[in-house]
Amino acid sequence: MSRRLHCVPARRQGGFSLIEVSIVTAIVLLVAIIGIPAIGSYVIENKVPKVGEELQRFVTRIKSNAQGAGPTPYADIDTGALANALRDSSVVAVSGTGNSAVVAHGLGGNGTSGNGTVTVASVSVAGGGAGSGFSITLTDVNNAACPALASVMQRFADVITVEGRGGAAKVKDATVVPRIAYSATAAEAQCTEGDNNTFVFIVR
Repeated sequence: MSRRLHCVPARRQGGFSLIEVSIVTAIVLLVAIIGIPAIGSYVIENKVPKVGEELQRFVTRIKSNAQGAGPTPYADIDTGALANALRDSSVVAVSGTGNSAVVAHGLGGNGTSGNGTVTVASVSVAGGGAGSGFSITLTDVNNAACPALASVMQRFADVITVEGRGGAAKVKDATVVPRIAYSATAAEAQCTEGDNNTFVFIVR
């Protein structure tokens, strides 16, 4: 008995042509180019309340320690005090010690000295001597954090200055008469595109 062998014709292997692969690659690149900045802005926007909470805790701690310390309780305060208070934070990055410490806020900039950092300094407030208040300065803040950062800090700071579009402007000043109430609209108007905004919060 003979067996017949049936030859099955070879099937062509399916696949993508070079043109199809090129089109898909171009679409993926386009989505990445458009989407990555949006994702970065979303991440920064979500970090604002956490950074604000860390700064609020620092302000509360320093003001508590200054009770009964006389008219210039903040005469010796510097960035080292902030670094010590936030060293174990999961929100900001701290490197170094003392006044040479670098505290990176993560809301813009690259976190190196003077770029995307937080500094603290003793200041004179409302006719008081040097050390009657202290300033917290955040440099290179992204516009995605603006004016939310000022809004988060407005209950804890007596003076808020936003430097961005058209120079620096006070958006709150509780040290003058009549006092300048906080204005989110004024803060928003000061904010400029990119990591180009500086916030200064003065506490007394």
